Amino acid sequence: MAGVNRAILIGNLGRDPEIMTFDNGVKKASFPLATTESYKNREGQRVDTTEWHNVVLWRGLAEVAERFLKKGNQVYIEGKIKTRSYEQEGIKKFITEIFADNMTMLGRKDSSDSGETQQSQQKPSSKPEEPEIEAPDDDLPF
Repeated sequence: MAGVNRAILIGNLGRDPEIMTFDNGVKKASFPLATTESYKNREGQRVDTTEWHNVVLWRGLAEVAERFLKKGNQVYIEGKIKTRSYEQEGIKKFITEIFADNMTMLGRKDSSDSGETQQSQQKPSSKPEEPEIEAPDDDLPF
């Protein structure tokens, strides 16, 4: 039986996407995504904990990110968790990234946009299309 490697995140961009364009024209976008969970501690005080995720988008999704995403935007991300290692000053380091294959822009449309609509992009697939998840207009609990 095969394993499942799937991450689903809803969070806010920690900075504008960093865009790389390779010699063959393929684009890569990367950005940190913050997800925040809230709970009440024993004293009844609300406590927020934030996790940071490294998100990577390729090709068409990277182009959408380049055009429409900015620091603070809320997005829904689906993808695979990948870990890679590299060496820095003789020390082996690891980085975990979410390679997204589905991204949906959430939140309200900013009035500074040039009249273009927010978009959802999904990589082409031979599988039947899954329904998009709609975010409610009210505040999410995390």
